[in-house]
Amino acid sequence: MRTIHLDHVAASPPLPQVVDAMIPFLRERFHNPSSIYSAGEEVTEALEMARDRVATLLHAKEEEIIFTSGGTEANNWALKGVLQANRSPVKHLITSSIEHFSTLHAARSLEKEGVAVTFLPVDKHGLVDPDDVERAITPNTALISVMHANNEVGTIQYIAEIGQIARKHNIPFHTDAVATAGVIPVDVEALNVDLLSLAANAFYGPLGVGALFIRRGTKIAPLLDGGRQERGFRAGTENVVGIVGMGIAAAIASEEMDARIAHLTPLRDRLIREVTGRIEEVALVGHPTRRLPGNVSVLVRYVEGESMLLFLDMEGIQVASGSACISMSLKASHVLLAMGIDPGSAQGSLLFTLGSENTNEDIDALMNALPPVIQRLRDMSPLYKRVSQFKPAQPKLAVAGKEK
Repeated sequence: MRTIHLDHVAASPPLPQVVDAMIPFLRERFHNPSSIYSAGEEVTEALEMARDRVATLLHAKEEEIIFTSGGTEANNWALKGVLQANRSPVKHLITSSIEHFSTLHAARSLEKEGVAVTFLPVDKHGLVDPDDVERAITPNTALISVMHANNEVGTIQYIAEIGQIARKHNIPFHTDAVATAGVIPVDVEALNVDLLSLAANAFYGPLGVGALFIRRGTKIAPLLDGGRQERGFRAGTENVVGIVGMGIAAAIASEEMDARIAHLTPLRDRLIREVTGRIEEVALVGHPTRRLPGNVSVLVRYVEGESMLLFLDMEGIQVASGSACISMSLKASHVLLAMGIDPGSAQGSLLFTLGSENTNEDIDALMNALPPVIQRLRDMSPLYKRVSQFKPAQPKLAVAGKEK
């Protein structure tokens, strides 16, 4: 049975060029980059070449890229590091209600330490209103953090506009760009950001490696104490194997991004039409146009998302229900709830994230498997049977959620 991977938000398959570049650093080029002999210096050169490639992807300076273990570490460090470096006795953080857990939980942790946190609302599409950001600013605001695009519903935020507001008030601005860096154009200058998180697995690099862009002059405390690696910002021996892979993936993403977007966008739009047009009681989630090129997030009413996921897996089709992290929980997605979707409907979340290897044949296979799976599950649902008996014909919802 052929496997069809439609969960690229969780992990994209490393490119062959990425794997080939990494293998020598598992074998003969295994040396520690902190070593001063020639073999160590050669590894350092490879590490710095990767740094330059990631910087080029973001239109940043090489010295502004610090490697991390992934997006979670980068997000934690951005929030905790900037707040710790701020010496004001009273501190305030602004973020959104739909951030990744690595940002939300870091914010909650800071709250316990006495930091005031404002969690901004979103509209039915998952968009933060830049005016809400400005209204939330106080004299004690030490950091603003709003994700570039939501990994679960695909909505792309007005980051450049929020960045302008942050600059006007001289407040550091961080964005979680794990869902966008290497996927769509990300320019740290155009976005007006001071800190930006990214992860290699989002653009066909290895898992477990990421980076934090830190604009020169931004005050931030190290997250880890120890040695002087990463210019003294991040202690610990660098994951050279992963970093080399990330660098190659970044270089290829820079070259192929336009072609990838041109390939993914029509596939995404076709899948949206097919799922919402051929299956009743299905609603698109997220913004209809300001969304990631490979993201299709839907609600399937009267069916549990986890059940659909498992049945599709038996057909060799890999998808997600909500975010990759929320799939391990039976709780309704905090993102969907923040968008005004009721908990019952939110349980029917299904997320398809397409990659460059996906084709129209994959969409055909999915649409052959999905309707029978949904019908089978609905046939077992007492709620669906009860509703369908006397429900008048209604037009399908185009987009789920409520206005703010």
